[in-house]
Amino acid sequence: MNQVVIPLDATGLGRLRKRRQPKGRQVDAAALAEVRAALGDMPRRRDLLIEHLHCIQDRYGQLAMPHLVALAQELGLAMTEVYEVATFYHHFDVVREDADGHIAPPPVLTVRVCEGIACEMAGARALLGKLPALLGTDVRVVAAPCIGRCEKAPAALVGQKPVDGATAAAVEACVAAGTVHDESVAQTGYAAYRAGGGYALLDALAQGSLDPAAVLCTMEDSGLRGLGGAGFPAGRKWRIVGQEPAPRLMAVNIDEGEPGTFKDRVYLERDPHRFLEGMLIAAAVVQVSAIYIYLRDEYAGCRAILTQALQALRDDPPAAGLPQIELRRGAGAYICGEESAMIESIEGKRGMPRLRPPYVAQVGLFGRPTLEHNFETLYWVRDILENGAEWFASQGRHGRKGLRSFSVSGRVRRPGVHLAPAGITVRELIDEYCGGMLDGHSFYAYLPGGASGGILPASMGNIPLDFDTLQPHGCFIGSAAIVVLSDQDSAVGAARNLMHFFRHESCGQCTPCRVGTAKAYDLIRAPQWDLPALEDLSAVMRDASICGLGQAAPNPVDCVIRYFPHELQAAPERPEAQA
Repeated sequence: MNQVVIPLDATGLGRLRKRRQPKGRQVDAAALAEVRAALGDMPRRRDLLIEHLHCIQDRYGQLAMPHLVALAQELGLAMTEVYEVATFYHHFDVVREDADGHIAPPPVLTVRVCEGIACEMAGARALLGKLPALLGTDVRVVAAPCIGRCEKAPAALVGQKPVDGATAAAVEACVAAGTVHDESVAQTGYAAYRAGGGYALLDALAQGSLDPAAVLCTMEDSGLRGLGGAGFPAGRKWRIVGQEPAPRLMAVNIDEGEPGTFKDRVYLERDPHRFLEGMLIAAAVVQVSAIYIYLRDEYAGCRAILTQALQALRDDPPAAGLPQIELRRGAGAYICGEESAMIESIEGKRGMPRLRPPYVAQVGLFGRPTLEHNFETLYWVRDILENGAEWFASQGRHGRKGLRSFSVSGRVRRPGVHLAPAGITVRELIDEYCGGMLDGHSFYAYLPGGASGGILPASMGNIPLDFDTLQPHGCFIGSAAIVVLSDQDSAVGAARNLMHFFRHESCGQCTPCRVGTAKAYDLIRAPQWDLPALEDLSAVMRDASICGLGQAAPNPVDCVIRYFPHELQAAPERPEAQA
C-alpha cells in the first residue's frame, strides 16, 4: 500500500493517509486496448520489447507516450525500461503530449536520404536540399546514416522502399505512387536450392553419415576467418563454443551498418538458403539449441526474403532436428554491429557493448555460451565442405590465402560486390574487377575497410588487401568495404563525413567515445586543425573506449594527418547546414 506521512498533529503522533493514485503516469484504457491490438498474439516477453515497439510504430506511425505506458504495464516492466529502449534506437519516433495534452500526428511518410560517404560523393547533399520543398510538409525528409546501398549511390528509402541512384524526380514519383514497402523475392528460392544439392550436407549430418568432427577439421584447415571484420578463425570459434556447457545458443549478425559495406545484403538477395544451410551446419556441429538472426531495419526487402525462407524450412524441413530459429529486427543503431551490443539488443535492451571478459563464447545471449557469426562467414560453409579446405585455402594473391567479397563503391565504373582473391591490391581490384575509374576521374585515395578502416593515398595502392596487411599503415580491412576517391574528392572531406557518422552513432556509454567523437568532429571542421589536441583525443579514444567504435573512430583523421598533410594547409570549414 502506498502511504505518505503528513506533518505531526498536536498530539505529536502524526497521521497516515492513503495515496489517491500510484506514482507516475497512469495507464490509459484506450491506449492499452490499442497496444494489445497491435501486439495481437505475440508472446509478452521482455526480450521481445523491440519487436513490440516495432509493431506499435508500424501500426500507428510513432510511439506516443500513452502507448509506451500501456506497453510497460502489458509486459510488467518499469516505464523507464521501455522508455530507455524506445529512445535509444534511431528508427523509433517517441512523441510526448504538448502543454495542452495533445499528441502531434505522425508524418504521412518518412523519406530517408543516405548521407554516407559514397552517397555524399554522389550528390546526396543536393538531394536533401531539394526534397523538402518538392514533397511538401506532410512528408518528413531526414538525412540517414549509411543504408547499405552504396553501390547504387545516392540512395534513399521512401518508407521502406529503396530508391537507387536517387534523383528528386525519382523520389517524388515513388512518393506519389505510394510504393513504400519492399517485398523483395530471393533470386534462388527453396525448391531451386534443394534441386541443386542444397541441404544435402545438413541432412548427412543429421543422419550421421557426415562426421561433425570431420566438418570441424575441414573448417579449421580452410583458414576461413570471420568476415564481419574481426577476422577470428571460424573453425576455432566453433571448437571453443562447442567445449562450453550446454545449452548453447547462436547469434547471427546481419546488421552491416559500416559505411561502404553491402555484401551481406547482396548475397542474401541472391541465395538466402546457402547462408541458412551454413548456419544450420554450424549449429549442428556446435550443438546449439536455438538461433537468433539479427537483421538491420533498413533491409526490409531482406526481411521479407528471410521470413519466406524460414517458413519454407518449417513447412518442409530438409533434415531432422532443426533448432528453433528467431528473426529479430534491428531499429537503426550502427553500434549493434558489435557482437555484444547485438546480443543486448536481441535481449530487448539498449544496444550497448559489454565489458569483456567474459566473452560471448562463454557468457553470451541470455547468459549462455553463444556462437556469434557474421552472415558471410556462414555463407561460405557449404562451398568449403563440398570443395574441400584446400580449395578455399589455395585462393589468394601476394602470399595471402582465401577469397574476399569486396564491397566497392565510389568513383569506379562498376561498383558492387566483387569476389576476388585475398591479397589483391586496390589497383588490381579497380582495373580487373571494377572496369577502371569513371571517365574524368583519376585514382586519388581509398578507404580499405569502410568508415573505420582508415584512408590511404593512391601511392599506397599496391598493399595486399587482407587481414593483418594494413595494420602497419594505421588501417585495417574490416569487412572489406573499399571506397574509391578520385582527384575530385578530398581526404579531409571524407574524414569529416566519417567523423560526423561516428559522432551520430556512438552509443554514449563510455566518455572517451561519446565526448571524443563530438570533440574530434568539431576540431576537424575548423579551417586549421589543432593537431596536438587531435593527437591527444586519438590516444584517449583508442586506449579507453569500451568497444571498437571508439577505438577505430580516429583512424580516418589520423590517416589524413599522416598521409595527406598538403590538404591541411587550407581545409575550409564544413558549412553548419551540412553538419
